[in-house]
Amino acid sequence: METIKGAAVAGRVVFGLFAATALFFIVFSLIELILEGNPEHLFIAACAVVCAGVFEIPRFRLGALGFRSPVVGLPILVVLALEPAFAPRIALGLVCLGVLLVVVLTARRVEVAVYAAGLTGVGGVAFLATVALLHAVGSAEPVVAAGGAVAYIVTVVVIEALRRRFSGTPPQPATEHTYSAVRLVLVGGGYAVSCALIAMWTHPFFDLRTDTLAVAVTLVPLSVAAAGTILIQRGTAMRRRLAGVVAGVIDLNATNHFTKTGGQITPITLSPVNPTADLATVLLRAVHDTIGVESASIRHEPAGRGEIDVPVAITVLGGQYLVARRDVMDFPFTNDDRRALAALAHTADVVFTARESIGGLTIRANTDPLTGLPNYGAFQDALANINDHRDYSEALAVLFIDLDDFKRMNDRYGHQSGDEILSELGRRLSGVVRPYDVVARVGGDEFVVILTRLSSLAEAKLLAERIMEATGAPLAVGSFSINPILSIGLAYSAHRETDVNQLLRDADRSMLAIKKSRRRGGPANESSINISGHRSSQMNDIVARAIDEDLLELAFQPIVSLVTGQIWAFEALVRYTDPELGPLSPPSLVEKAKSLGRLDALTRQVAVKAMAAAADFRLIEPRIVCMTINVEAGQILPQRVGSFVEDLAERYPGISLCLELNERSVARVSTAVRAQADHLRDIGIMIALDDYGSQDSSVDALVRMPMDILKIDKSLVDDLDDVRQREVLTALQGFGDNLEYSMIVEGVENEAMAAHLSSLGIRSAQGFHYGVPRSFEKTLARLEEFGAAAVLPVRAVSGLSL
Repeated sequence: METIKGAAVAGRVVFGLFAATALFFIVFSLIELILEGNPEHLFIAACAVVCAGVFEIPRFRLGALGFRSPVVGLPILVVLALEPAFAPRIALGLVCLGVLLVVVLTARRVEVAVYAAGLTGVGGVAFLATVALLHAVGSAEPVVAAGGAVAYIVTVVVIEALRRRFSGTPPQPATEHTYSAVRLVLVGGGYAVSCALIAMWTHPFFDLRTDTLAVAVTLVPLSVAAAGTILIQRGTAMRRRLAGVVAGVIDLNATNHFTKTGGQITPITLSPVNPTADLATVLLRAVHDTIGVESASIRHEPAGRGEIDVPVAITVLGGQYLVARRDVMDFPFTNDDRRALAALAHTADVVFTARESIGGLTIRANTDPLTGLPNYGAFQDALANINDHRDYSEALAVLFIDLDDFKRMNDRYGHQSGDEILSELGRRLSGVVRPYDVVARVGGDEFVVILTRLSSLAEAKLLAERIMEATGAPLAVGSFSINPILSIGLAYSAHRETDVNQLLRDADRSMLAIKKSRRRGGPANESSINISGHRSSQMNDIVARAIDEDLLELAFQPIVSLVTGQIWAFEALVRYTDPELGPLSPPSLVEKAKSLGRLDALTRQVAVKAMAAAADFRLIEPRIVCMTINVEAGQILPQRVGSFVEDLAERYPGISLCLELNERSVARVSTAVRAQADHLRDIGIMIALDDYGSQDSSVDALVRMPMDILKIDKSLVDDLDDVRQREVLTALQGFGDNLEYSMIVEGVENEAMAAHLSSLGIRSAQGFHYGVPRSFEKTLARLEEFGAAAVLPVRAVSGLSL
């Protein structure tokens, strides 16, 4: 009763009225039954109490955020079922008694049970009043029953909404109001129809007030329906809980990025919902999605009324307990809820501990202990990352800096003084560069600087001169003062590099050229800068022009059915031949497009040309029903190429578009990518997992990504005489049959391999045995001459070149 004692005066008064209402109807009905003394009616009353309790268990929440919205139960249906045997007031009392008993048993909190019974009683008053009014105006029994049901629901919803508002329950977002209104109409309509059907069932066939068979005939199917509803809701809750735990574990394990502030390592989560969300945000969202809560928090105080908690060891999250809260008058948390909460908290603890350890080791492994600057390995990672993620037109420069005569100074002043000199140079370099530049120590007396966000070589040279001036100032070593002499090699890159290490090598050579010049009599008493003649690779410009001017071509390789011996699909492969360099390697073409920020543009062009070609193929051979193109998993998001391929697929309703995701890109997919894959599949676009069985393949990839097709890499079928390969293929085929995806084996090069695959039950294949990738014209000529035949005559193979 602590809930009532802690409530405001108005809340206690309202609770008293509810309790009085429930008590009145319950006592009235029991007195009437005892005075009547009819054993048959007593038995029916007991059945009615049980039935009402069963009907109270399933509840229908009206909002998307269920535990912040009113809830409606079903027990009032029993009043109509009891009408042939009992007066409405007695029937309502029995219903209130059933609600009271079942809530006591399930919630084990008297105040919650009394409130639930009182709410049913007040709603029942509205029900009886409306029924009396409709009877007075001569309405038909189904209309009377439906009207009473609507009055009951409206009364319960209004009372619940007011109680939640004044008890401090967080309101639903404004965006959910429309959803709640629709749910209210649907639930209310269903209620009204159910009541009307019960009235139509009882009134034409039974002598009211005397025929108790009506009650039995009505209560039994109602009880069965209620039990079925309970099972459905329990099953739904279990599936939601399991899905929430799985999604929560996946999202928590994605927290693999760290920052270091004041010696403390802080995890940062890359989340599909919020790219900057921290571990606590992901954990709380997982709790909400998994067990359904009004609110979730991490705090120092343990659980109070209407709450459950589990301890968390991650003190940096802001508390010692992970707490989930529901409305104190709602049904309490179950043991399954507690276990799910504990699983999520434990996962967060494990993830944080592991990431903290890994993050600390990574920082120490990538930091120079003397200067605190990044070391050579960290510098290389930074340079590659900066190059890969800069705009194509954004320039950068690398400065390779060497301190001349450091060995002589080290020998003269001692190693401790030498360390002080290097530490001071590191501090000066860090102090003079801009916040978004990078300074690293890569050798004994060698430093490098990455200058980013440059617009010209002149700007890079100006910054290098500023660095040289700041680091070349006199430096005190004990009682001595030295003037550092620096040799600085500068390599400038105007565009994104294909091989960014070449930029570093050019800067190193430019620095060494200064040192050689000094040995040959050049200026030896002043710091110098030498600018490399490095320019960005010609290949970048070639690939950029090919994509920007839509010069890409396609080749098509058939995918065949081993069952029918016919082609049913083609895979579209990108090709480009430069007038000067000749054909470009497709993998390097794709990689360069990616590094230039043009991969999405390339994919759009391939998709458009592939689907147009598929339409032409289908005019000649109607059995061609699918066209596949290669994409990376992240590309399917709507803001990249997802929306584009949706529109494209709608323009070709007779052709299935299949997106082949290479397995490397599926290794770490976000929840948003998985959801988008499901959406694309729902609208008819197929998803395939490509290259399965290549290096680093794992079973995890099979369950991580929703898919329609699994493409087996040729490395898994290169020796089908090996029983292990055959067993793996058989297992994957069975796995696909159970999970309802198809399997295509790539790399089929001869008839013997095809026969092996057919004997194993493999149904689709692709490889040189059925045709090498050919241009659109050659593919069209093949279909015109040989139709959809999977294998061409020997004479025809040599005649159809690329």
